[in-house]
Amino acid sequence: MDTRGIILEGEEITSGPVVPVLNKYSNDIFCRVATATTEHIEQAVHTAVTAREPLRKMSSWQRSEILSRAAGILKKRTRSFTQLIITEAGKSHKFALAEVKRAVENLQICAEEAKRIHGETVPVDASPGGAGKRGYFLRYPVGVVLAISPFNFPLNLAVHKIGPAIAAGCPVIFKPSTLTPVTGIELSRLLLEAGLPASALQTMIGSGPGVGDPLVRRKEIAKISFTGSRAVGEQIIRRGGLKKVTMELGSNSGMVVDEEVPDFQRAVRRGVVGAFAYQGQVCISVQRIYVHQAVFSSFQKQFVGQTEKLKVGDPFLRGTDIGPMISSREAERVKGWIDEAVKEGARILTGGERHNHFLLPTVLTDVSEEMRVMKEEVFGPVVSLVRVKDWEEGIRRCDGGEYGLQAGVFTRDLLRAQQAVDRINAGGIIINDIPTFRVDQMPYGGNKGSGLGREGARFAIEEMSNIRMVVVDLGEEKK
Repeated sequence: MDTRGIILEGEEITSGPVVPVLNKYSNDIFCRVATATTEHIEQAVHTAVTAREPLRKMSSWQRSEILSRAAGILKKRTRSFTQLIITEAGKSHKFALAEVKRAVENLQICAEEAKRIHGETVPVDASPGGAGKRGYFLRYPVGVVLAISPFNFPLNLAVHKIGPAIAAGCPVIFKPSTLTPVTGIELSRLLLEAGLPASALQTMIGSGPGVGDPLVRRKEIAKISFTGSRAVGEQIIRRGGLKKVTMELGSNSGMVVDEEVPDFQRAVRRGVVGAFAYQGQVCISVQRIYVHQAVFSSFQKQFVGQTEKLKVGDPFLRGTDIGPMISSREAERVKGWIDEAVKEGARILTGGERHNHFLLPTVLTDVSEEMRVMKEEVFGPVVSLVRVKDWEEGIRRCDGGEYGLQAGVFTRDLLRAQQAVDRINAGGIIINDIPTFRVDQMPYGGNKGSGLGREGARFAIEEMSNIRMVVVDLGEEKK
């Protein structure tokens, strides 16, 4: 059986304590991965610190070329990365393939943005005290970036952190999820193959307490980019001290369907995709759908019908829509939330059954906002349909709660669409599509309990750099 390991100064090391990595469909061990020790962490931090100045001095053209070459290599290895994501993440073939294609594009976007990092002039003489002076600012890399990525997009969410850091000139210490570490290891090796200096990327495998927490606490880390649960994100902020942070902390994304929409059947189809893609293990999965009472019955009937057509089974088969959840434990947790909701008055329209680490796509109704399936992030194949009396109620209830990552609204009325933009406090409002929509160049991130900061190459680069203001006294006589 293959044993993989951390990557330290360009070498893969397999001497640390070993953890098994499961094939998420068969639940068999397909690989073992050696994790980082205290000595490895110490060496990784030292190496990253020493890389700060050489990486800063590397031209933007050089950094861009490395990222562009990485995109080309990844494109050639689309099939192998797709198979790897299916194996260790349990993602259905079509969604695993889509992730690899997005990661290729994302690396290329980062390569392009590496050439666009610039400052601005500042009219300091607009103030009386600035007369005779000229001002401008430049952007400098913030320093060592700690990138902590989750299991659900083991390739593209890693690229969302590592790519902008390289573009900005920041060394990276990368900690992928122990549930899906091999994709992260292969990405790291690919970047080194593309010409990234060995000192610029250290990949540390291990648990949160054993590896993540010691890294978070290190004062040498200047910036933390984390995607994961809100509880862990808050813990990182408390323990990290005075550092820049980007926190992608999930959501319970809402969708509102008006009485008149441009394409009713499309709204249904897209809602089903948004609710159940990758078994709902996506932070912008559709979790709550508020439907105008005039069309609720029709929407519910069609939505349930479309859901029941989804194919559940082997994620390696190209026709499969629903694969296994990341673990039996997670499937059991989500099933417990469904059962709890039913006890509190919810009704199952379809699904609700668990078979080991598979959970059938589940549609609920007769729910209340206080149920966990509504107010917390389910992170599973569960969606709730809610009848509302009008657009106003739908918008108000969609905006309710502690999260605010993205929302989707379907309406033919331009004024109502703008009302949604103004009144739903979320990082993204998607008009006539689902909140699950994302392209990798857009600013992506949440408000309220959904996080801090924004991803997307240009915006991540800004958060991985510091502004250095320059004021030049021109020596002119002040009048």
